[in-house]
Amino acid sequence: MRYLTALTLSLLVSGCLFDKEPDVVRLSGDTMGTTFNIVAIGNDLDETALGTAVQDTLARVNAKMSNWDPSSEVSTFSASTDTGPISISDEFALVIEAANDVHAKSDGTFDVTLGPLIELWGFGPRTPEDPVPDDADIDAALDAVGQARLLKLDREAGTLAKTDPAVGINLSAIAKGYGIDAVAATLQQAGIENYMVEIGGDLVAKGENDKGEAWRIGVEKPETGTQNIQLIVPLNNLGMATSGDYKNFFEQDGVRYSHIIDPTTGRPITHRTTSVTVLADNAMLADAWATAMLALGQERGLELAEQHKLAVFFISRDVTGEEDAYITVQSSAFSDTLDAN
Repeated sequence: MRYLTALTLSLLVSGCLFDKEPDVVRLSGDTMGTTFNIVAIGNDLDETALGTAVQDTLARVNAKMSNWDPSSEVSTFSASTDTGPISISDEFALVIEAANDVHAKSDGTFDVTLGPLIELWGFGPRTPEDPVPDDADIDAALDAVGQARLLKLDREAGTLAKTDPAVGINLSAIAKGYGIDAVAATLQQAGIENYMVEIGGDLVAKGENDKGEAWRIGVEKPETGTQNIQLIVPLNNLGMATSGDYKNFFEQDGVRYSHIIDPTTGRPITHRTTSVTVLADNAMLADAWATAMLALGQERGLELAEQHKLAVFFISRDVTGEEDAYITVQSSAFSDTLDAN
């Protein structure tokens, strides 16, 4: 899950950006099981036309990427028992290609075939009485997880194949980011150069706000029941996503089980990292890497962030164990990005 607070400054006239007072269009609604919020700034904006274009874009992305729609492209592929190459859309192929790249660079920690483990651990229709999975169940679920082994993408041919007929794909940790980028592209096609697009806390921001400054985005402190800000990030022409484990978990017999599952072990994460924010060239990569980095944890995640020059900000529980005591660490690329903005 992603938790960001968009701190948009009051939209006043800025002579350095526009020859006349700019139009400010705000669009919001429901999509992908969450909400979206868009702020677009420009001259002579047609709010009705923009609203229609955004809704059409979101409908198109959902028709391809939604795991909740049984008729979507990803759901149809997952339901198929065919192990031969299946033709897929360019958009679906692009997302799988990006997922494969993050999967490889994260040592397999990001995995779109994680569904069997998600269901096993009950982050679906779970009740408190359901038992914690045993080793045998976990091992059995792990046999059906591993996208490098189970999925074969041929980008040139535009096909995707599964090596096991039971394999399914869950795009919940990357499709939302792609949807954000798709909406941003729609705004660009309308000639809008200054905007912020947010879906479920993930976002992309381009250009400047009406004051001629970068958009200012708040990273939430990982505290249940509060919305305090840990850090404010000036964002310009970047995607941003935060993944946290502090609002989706269950406890049983005194043990806390996070909804973030490590596909290399088949078990929820146990390290102290509780929130990770990633900045990337687009929201799709920020979305995927935020999930991967939270699963990896600060120690290994920071190593990979430095290796791949990723902009990552970690919040971890202090080893003292004191309530609401946290330490923060950021990668070199994250520091450089803040300095540049």
